[in-house]
Amino acid sequence: MTESKARNFIEAIIEDDLKNGRVSEIVTRFPPEPNGYLHIGHAKSICLNFGTAIKYGGRCNLRYDDTNPVKEDEEYIRSIERDVRWLGFEPAAVLYGSDYFEYMFEKAMLLIEKGLAYVCDLSAEQIREYRGTLTEPGKNSPYRDRSVEENRRLFLQMREGKYKDGEKVLRAKIDMASPNLNMRDPVLYRILHATHHRTGDKWCIYPMYDFAHPLEDAYEGITHSICTLEFEDHRPLYDWVIENCECVPAPRQYEFARLNMTRTIMSKRYLKKLVDEGVVSGWDDPRMPTISGLRRRGYTPEAIRDFCERIGVAKSNSEVDVGLLEHCVREHLGEVAPRRMVVLDPLKVVIENYEGDGEYVLSENLPKNEEAGRREVRFSREIYIERADFMEEPPPKFFRLAPGREVRLKDAYIIKCESVIKDENGNITELRCTYDPGSKTGGPTAGRKVKGTLHWVDAASAIPCEVRLYDYLLNEDSEGDFSERLNPDSLKVMPNALAERALADAAVGDKFQFLRQGYFCKDPDSTEARPVFNLIVSLKDSYAKSQGA
Repeated sequence: MTESKARNFIEAIIEDDLKNGRVSEIVTRFPPEPNGYLHIGHAKSICLNFGTAIKYGGRCNLRYDDTNPVKEDEEYIRSIERDVRWLGFEPAAVLYGSDYFEYMFEKAMLLIEKGLAYVCDLSAEQIREYRGTLTEPGKNSPYRDRSVEENRRLFLQMREGKYKDGEKVLRAKIDMASPNLNMRDPVLYRILHATHHRTGDKWCIYPMYDFAHPLEDAYEGITHSICTLEFEDHRPLYDWVIENCECVPAPRQYEFARLNMTRTIMSKRYLKKLVDEGVVSGWDDPRMPTISGLRRRGYTPEAIRDFCERIGVAKSNSEVDVGLLEHCVREHLGEVAPRRMVVLDPLKVVIENYEGDGEYVLSENLPKNEEAGRREVRFSREIYIERADFMEEPPPKFFRLAPGREVRLKDAYIIKCESVIKDENGNITELRCTYDPGSKTGGPTAGRKVKGTLHWVDAASAIPCEVRLYDYLLNEDSEGDFSERLNPDSLKVMPNALAERALADAAVGDKFQFLRQGYFCKDPDSTEARPVFNLIVSLKDSYAKSQGA
């Protein structure tokens, strides 16, 4: 992970709090609602909350904010915990907001006793109508002046299940004329006759997020509740709940800019729509910006943590170029991903003057790491090259193979195209070439200069594989709703690719650089007879070039 040269504003706050004695230990939390899979935006929050706790010798909890049984699922809970640990963080504790339901109920009763909460019979639509606008104050509910005794009785009856969904709510009694709409008697509890994934049917009333969140923080002793900027307007309500529910010591909320990234869908709701409508194969589709999708595609936790470090922590929203994330992935994989040769669209080459049963040439596994050693790659009379590496009538500056031209085969020999074989439809099926026996890498004429070097695979030992080339889900320049911006070419499948034999031993999740192609990862769809490889990221780094690198 890149070392941060300057502390961010949250670190400055923490250091001041430690210095002045407001806190003695830093306790943070990552509090996702388990209603979907985490995406790259959540990775920023994970790295910030866990990383901050680690830096200051504190603790960070993973807490599921599971207060809405209608949208939550055990599948999401399992995926979230897996993602956090995959990113390299170990929670101090794995907690559930639902474990505090009794505590929250007691705090709601306290507000009723203090005359600061009331049961309201207005419908959701009526509550919106009464709330007012940004320029006009709201008006009081006709139920706002119910007595403490009546509110206590009605709230207990709500808990006992005597009312239907939406029939009553519990609201805070604050100020219907407040310039902050969140303070205009917000709803604290609603009725939901739904089975909860942990508490079953024990409860039929559930706390709203703005009530549950500060109480969860207080219960766990959170010192710094770090949220994204959309919760900035909710902070006065957060503080109101903490103060009037008499939570000591009091946690404090701080907001930072959420991650927005070019050509990337960052809405959990929209991502769920892609899954539900079958636009993608699932939450872990390698085109998805979910952490599970990035993991399956082959992104590494080291690269994601590096990316989150580089973008920093800001107080205002901005959009990050997705190229920076890809740059971080390339930098890491460039150091750790072994090199292999794979031909995506094979064209057969017969070397007519080659005699014998074949031989082995040596290829580097990691060019910058001698300890990674070399591997033996079989070479024989028949090989395959990329179809795009040959042209019958090449344009200027085409330095690959053409009739009468020479190229070097990576770590092997120089070959020359002598003739072209076609089928009855005029399609090229085979090239007939000759080779220079002394031009083998390390041989007597190895220094002879040719302009092109091609990767290749041996026909006899190559293994068939499927290669999936991924692009962004969103088009770059289009506008409008995300569904109108979907890229129809976000997936291209190369079903007839051929790989060098060394890839036969690859395990699912293993990552490689396919020479001249990009970085690839073995996919779980692989079978023993037919491995599948996903494009992680191409070799071209447009972001680095745009930064003058």
